[in-house]
Amino acid sequence: MIIIFGVSGAGKTTVGKMLAEQLGWRFLEADDFHPAVNIEKMRNPERLSGLTDEDRWPWLDCLRKQIEQLLSAGENAVLACSALKRAYRDRLRVSDEVKFVFLRGDYAVVEKQLRSRRGHFMNTALLQSQFDDLEQPQPDENVLTIELGRTPKQIVDRIEAKLNLAGSG
Repeated sequence: MIIIFGVSGAGKTTVGKMLAEQLGWRFLEADDFHPAVNIEKMRNPERLSGLTDEDRWPWLDCLRKQIEQLLSAGENAVLACSALKRAYRDRLRVSDEVKFVFLRGDYAVVEKQLRSRRGHFMNTALLQSQFDDLEQPQPDENVLTIELGRTPKQIVDRIEAKLNLAGSG
C-alpha cells in the first residue's frame, strides 16, 4: 500500500494513477471517500478555512478501514490523499506495509499546476490554507519525499526505484 500525499495541486492523483497502472495495482482517490458536506465546504469560496480536523476524522477513519481491508485481503493499492498533518498520516499508517510518498513543491509551482486543472472541486483560494496546515514529514515517519518539477512519468519512475517496486505488480 502506497499513500501519495501533499497539498492540492501537487499531482497526487496524476502520479498515483500512473504508478498504480505501471505496477498493476488498484488506485484509490481519497477525495471519493469524503462525505458530501465536506465536498461542499471545499467548493464554497466564502469558506476560506476549508475543512476542520473534526470534519476530517470520520473521513480518515473510513480511509483507514479501506486500507485495513486491502491489506488483509493481500491487495496492493495506491491511495492519493492530502494527509497534510502528521496526525492524519499516523491515523492511516496501519502497519509497516503502508508506505508514504510526499510530493513536495513550493507555493508557486503548486499554484501553477492547480490553476491548469479542470473539473476538480478544490478552490485555489484554499491553497494557502493547505500550505498553512502542511506539517512537513519528520525523519522518524520514514516518508519518501519527491520534489516537484519533474514530469509525472519521471516522478513515478523515481518512486518505483526508491521503493524497490520493479516487478511488484
